[in-house]
Amino acid sequence: MSSHLHGDPSGRLPAAFLRPGSSSFTDFVREYSPDLLPSSRRLPGGAASGMPTGGPGAGQPPHATTIVALVFADGVVMAGDRRATAGPMIAQRDIQKVFQTDEHSCAGIAGTAGLAVEMVRLFQVELEHFEKLEGALMSFEGKANRLSAMIRGNLGMALQGLAVVPLFAGYDLDAGRGRIVGYDITGGRSEEHDHHTVGSGSLFARGALKKLYRPGMDEATTVRVALEALWDAADDDSATGGPDLLRKIWPVVAVVTADGFRRVGDDELEPVVEALVAGRRGNPGGNPGITGASAGTQQSQEA
Repeated sequence: MSSHLHGDPSGRLPAAFLRPGSSSFTDFVREYSPDLLPSSRRLPGGAASGMPTGGPGAGQPPHATTIVALVFADGVVMAGDRRATAGPMIAQRDIQKVFQTDEHSCAGIAGTAGLAVEMVRLFQVELEHFEKLEGALMSFEGKANRLSAMIRGNLGMALQGLAVVPLFAGYDLDAGRGRIVGYDITGGRSEEHDHHTVGSGSLFARGALKKLYRPGMDEATTVRVALEALWDAADDDSATGGPDLLRKIWPVVAVVTADGFRRVGDDELEPVVEALVAGRRGNPGGNPGITGASAGTQQSQEA
């Protein structure tokens, strides 16, 4: 916004910055300088149509898929693959699709990668802005509703083929549990129970989760199930990238509990991925016994 401050030689902030108003940073930007919002950006001619102007993938913005989220005993796990595609081409092999949005929530992006990342970054500022002005954390419901409004503001872009469909999850401090919220391109939100997926590989990931998910799983088992689901998505969807053993590029995995947000480190993921690959050798369609250890132990203890 620095270009908007040069009109006053004294260097003072414009009155709009000093006037009391909404606790929404997005509303402030929309009122003061709406052209700075991603949804207000004017598109070049070729990008709006999505038609290639050169070789394969030329003129097409990178797209990001696939995201999975699962509720477990202590919170929620979210994981995303690392591939971005532009048409039939791989645009990036190590894109990040899962982001921390505040201390107790995260968001995963699917759709037009550039706009999706900008939307998540703006959402992060939105939550921090609210906390600073109100002196309190926004409730989980409030966060989900704010993100819904931001997606709705991108509807014009979505109708031009630049859709953004995030997946939101976190730990609800009031309810004392992990929660998942899904959206459509119009900003319509829905509470998702147990698990949910978005992106071009979501159909295959969802099928895997239906077979592998068990209520009350521990964190380690839930992370393994999330990776299994991403593997199945990558196995059948060319836009989803599986773990890259040669380049050591693993999915981004986040865990959110009452203690806060934590990204699972690559050193933790590597042995899990290697065990997954070993389990798939000779049985590429799946390894249905992977949840047996911790889930079975928990069931026997409850009995």
